[in-house]
Amino acid sequence: MTQVTMTVNGKSVSGKVEGRTLLAEFLREGLRLTGTHVGCDTSQCGACVVHVNGKAIKSCTALVADLDGADVRTIEGMANPDGSLSSLQQAFQDHHGLQCGFCTPGMVMSAAALLKENPKPTEHEVRGYLEGNICRCTGYHNIVKAIMAASGQDVSQIAAE
Repeated sequence: MTQVTMTVNGKSVSGKVEGRTLLAEFLREGLRLTGTHVGCDTSQCGACVVHVNGKAIKSCTALVADLDGADVRTIEGMANPDGSLSSLQQAFQDHHGLQCGFCTPGMVMSAAALLKENPKPTEHEVRGYLEGNICRCTGYHNIVKAIMAASGQDVSQIAAE
């Protein structure tokens, strides 16, 4: 067992973990932060995306033991301090960027990373950035609209693909 301490959504957390414990498992089972979803266990679907030290990673393949001292942000940490939805989360709601909701936490976390890197991405850049996230419901059109709207861009001309 390895003792790890990290900051998760602004709070210090500690725990003893086996060397093979994945970050997704630690978040969901150890900390009861169940917004991080596991859909594939192979880093293919993107439902488990979280931010570690400011970078988007797939938590289903990251070992907790390697993240001692890290700063982790999950979907639960995306809301505004007063508990209201962040502008990105609100854009997903306003533009119907979700259906079943399973992929939504990973999509929001990936979108937040994209907008941090590129505050005004083109539609093509948004679609390219989301290639590591799978949605089986929406067809991505409204997800792209939501991300572009969150960046402050006019989404009225975005064509469905």
